[in-house]
Amino acid sequence: MAVTNWTWLWLTIGALLCVMELFVPTAFVQMAMGISALLVAICVSFIPSLNLQIFLWMVLSVIAVYAVKRWMPTSKSLAIDDETEAEALTAMEPGETGRVLFEGNSWRAKCEGDRAIEAHERAIVIGRKGNTLLVMLDEFQG
Repeated sequence: MAVTNWTWLWLTIGALLCVMELFVPTAFVQMAMGISALLVAICVSFIPSLNLQIFLWMVLSVIAVYAVKRWMPTSKSLAIDDETEAEALTAMEPGETGRVLFEGNSWRAKCEGDRAIEAHERAIVIGRKGNTLLVMLDEFQG
């Protein structure tokens, strides 16, 4: 295959990876790999071997992904304030899991109290374990 064909191949791969980041967000991993492919497209005339081009792309991708992960700001973790309210979307028995509406999103939740929570009742978020909220029935619903 001619050098220009390899250049077009790497340009196409780079563009596809960059565009895919728009539709399938991966915290800029695809974008970093796409930019690495674009850089390899520039180097094709200096590196005629496809094996070396693939090796260069892998090395540049690892460096780019590491750089993106290192310099991207980390998101804030969910801060649970005292008596933060949620609405139960499903009924939950004590110790069982269900779903709650919290800050506009549906979350997996575990009923920590000694009373069951019915659907559409107000619950209090008392903590978080991973992606599961720990909730209790709001005894003082008004």
